[in-house]
Amino acid sequence: MEIDKKAPVDDIINEKDVQIGTITDLDEGEVFLRQNGFNQAAIQALLDDQPRNKALVRKVDLILLPLLSGTYMLQYIDKSALAYSAVFDLLSSTHMSSDQYSWLASIFYFAYLVAEYPWNILAQKTKLAKVVSGNVIAWGAMLMITAACSSFTGMAICRFLLGVFEAPITPCFMLMIGMWYTRAQQPFRAGVFYSCNGLGAMVGGILTYGIGQIDTIAVWRAIYLILGGITLVWGVVMLLFLPDDVISSKRFTLDEKALLIGRGRLGQTGIINHQIKWYQIREALIDPQVWILFLFTLLNEVVNGGIASFGKLIIKGLTDDSATAIALGIPFGGFQIFYLLGGTYLASRIKNFRTVVMFVYLMPTILGASLLWKLDHKTYKVGVLFGYYIIGAYVCSLVLAIQMPATNLGGYTKRTTSVALVFIAYCAGNIIGPHAFLAKEAPIYQTGVKLILACSSAQAALAVLLRFMLARRNKQRDAAAAAVGQIESSADQSAGEDLTDFENPNFRYVF
Repeated sequence: MEIDKKAPVDDIINEKDVQIGTITDLDEGEVFLRQNGFNQAAIQALLDDQPRNKALVRKVDLILLPLLSGTYMLQYIDKSALAYSAVFDLLSSTHMSSDQYSWLASIFYFAYLVAEYPWNILAQKTKLAKVVSGNVIAWGAMLMITAACSSFTGMAICRFLLGVFEAPITPCFMLMIGMWYTRAQQPFRAGVFYSCNGLGAMVGGILTYGIGQIDTIAVWRAIYLILGGITLVWGVVMLLFLPDDVISSKRFTLDEKALLIGRGRLGQTGIINHQIKWYQIREALIDPQVWILFLFTLLNEVVNGGIASFGKLIIKGLTDDSATAIALGIPFGGFQIFYLLGGTYLASRIKNFRTVVMFVYLMPTILGASLLWKLDHKTYKVGVLFGYYIIGAYVCSLVLAIQMPATNLGGYTKRTTSVALVFIAYCAGNIIGPHAFLAKEAPIYQTGVKLILACSSAQAALAVLLRFMLARRNKQRDAAAAAVGQIESSADQSAGEDLTDFENPNFRYVF
């Protein structure tokens, strides 16, 4: 279909189906449409072309998902380098105690906590992909530098800087998914790249099992050198191929960009706006939805902080051989892939099913924690292993929770602020979690396991609360629209403005 893109911008702005306004206050996707002569009729014609839509989604998938997935796999492996090294000779080589090791796990997230929001602001004001790619290169280099450490102090400094450089990755990825896909498609795409945590657990286990056979240098140093080198090279690939945003990407035609923006308008969330709007920050801070997601994520990451740091040590308690302990941990990644792809697929395919999935996928975590706590680790080794494998179901609930601010809030600054707040909770939980796993309770770690049970049960209640709150908001908006006889075109008018979900009466929440 040919679209007339030569009409003067002033004529487009003054058409009935485009609201007159200050162009700097608009979403930048809307500015692009106006400057290139795409009116509402032209956008609708593109949206109605289903073969074109399917081809475009496939193109975006092929460009975006391999880069996001590869980065996420490496991020998990690199973040887990500490846990892999602890199974081998890290603690003895650096003369660290178990308590110092716990602090190393937490220091990473202290850095994450400090750096995440500044990186988000920089990414909004500048180039999203360049911020991400530069940090991937920097964290790869930092891993290699870590191999030179010989004490807790050196490890702590490198671990802190690693957290600084990894901080923008997940928040920026969630914003990218929100930018390139419709709201219905976003959960599964987020699940695809996040499931590479599970793939990373498998690949990392196999890779470090092989590295563990090295006898020329300390195994933990070899782990950091090899993983860091791989990540550094991958960062260069990201720098060359990851697009910053829909509008500036050179790999899409004008019609494809217009269609991507039109698809983004369907959810009333917009595409991107580089202007920081302080009132939207304030609105994020007073929105109950944001704070429910904050608390949900905090509890989730208390669970994750403990399992990520001490899960492999729990397994090591079942065997005397370090390499066997690494091998026994590999299926954990396979279970995570199953949970993530299955849960996010259901959330994408079934309307308003996200909070249901968040609730249901906490049940295996509760069961797994109960098995770790109550089964004798000497007599029922298979049962303990099974409990460890299924406990990771909570990651599916996490993905849906941390993706929700990017997909369920209007106003670009409000979205970035809310994503940042949720990731503050992400950091805080990971800081808290490892300290509940007390060295004197190894290898069962009763206190840590009981904390996992409490946190996952509270999360289940929060998922129910969030569902009822968002459903109630939608019903109130539907009733208000019916009362004033709201016309469909008003949704088209407000879609291109950088409005928050509170400002936009046409916005409807997904739950």
